[in-house]
Amino acid sequence: MPVVLDPDAIAVYKAFQEAGRPAYETLTADEARAYYSQARFATNPDAPEIARVAPLAIPAPHGTIPARLYVPKEPRQHDGLSPALVFFHGGGWVIGDLDSHDVVCRQLAAEGALIVISIDYRLAPEHKFPAAADDAIAATKWIAAHARNLGVDASRLSIGGDSAGGNLAAVVALAARDAGGPALAGQVLIYPATDFAMTHGSHSEPETSVLLTHSVIRWFRDHYLNGAADIHDWRASPARAQNLAGLPPAYVLTAGADPLRDEGDEYAERLRQAGVPVTYKHFPGQFHGFFTMGKLLRQANVAVSEIGVWLKGLG
Repeated sequence: MPVVLDPDAIAVYKAFQEAGRPAYETLTADEARAYYSQARFATNPDAPEIARVAPLAIPAPHGTIPARLYVPKEPRQHDGLSPALVFFHGGGWVIGDLDSHDVVCRQLAAEGALIVISIDYRLAPEHKFPAAADDAIAATKWIAAHARNLGVDASRLSIGGDSAGGNLAAVVALAARDAGGPALAGQVLIYPATDFAMTHGSHSEPETSVLLTHSVIRWFRDHYLNGAADIHDWRASPARAQNLAGLPPAYVLTAGADPLRDEGDEYAERLRQAGVPVTYKHFPGQFHGFFTMGKLLRQANVAVSEIGVWLKGLG
């Protein structure tokens, strides 16, 4: 598929190259985390004002899962309760945290007029698969069970995330369906990783090697998975789930210059074929990771706004 980057995406990519941006596969996990954390100051837009931000500690078998709750100025309410989005940050299951996605969570809360709860799941390689998936599932269950205390309407609870976070959101949707709950109103899958086989065409196109490359994805995979057998587990590769029927409505976003483009597109189509309502949005001139770069990329803010509108449409 021919890929032509938007002018602002070209400028950002050039700036990263000229800055001597190190490839993650040349770094240790801790070095990559520090680099990713610093980069947000140059790329994240100004944060919108919201009413309240509060830390949460979600009980889990291994201890607690840190989380952060965002309440917008004017949340949509019914009987004093608001819809909510449980958000899982991207970062290849290795990097990223509550702070790396703080601004975008504030944006989503403001644009969607709903509560956002961001989850700081355990990272690899210290915590291999399925630790991140287990935390995402446990956190969502706990939020649903304690929704009223959080000001959340449990009947209007959605999940979402970008990249690795999109993977975790897809996994949570499958797990909730198979466990008979919690009921989910929607799933937001932002350039999701859905298949660790990494054999889709977009993984081998030169035009998709912009910031995120096939070799970087292998580095993330090797940190996260225990071995080749994990590739076939739907909790790692949700595309390996045989049946996608009965899942909540989905918003699926892909980017043209992204190695994950084709697997996201295929997952959206499989959801449609399974009878799941799907809103699919493709940003042909953007690269993987653009969603959080609203200071530099106008299309990032367009995407956040459109997702906010979609979330409002869920009720």
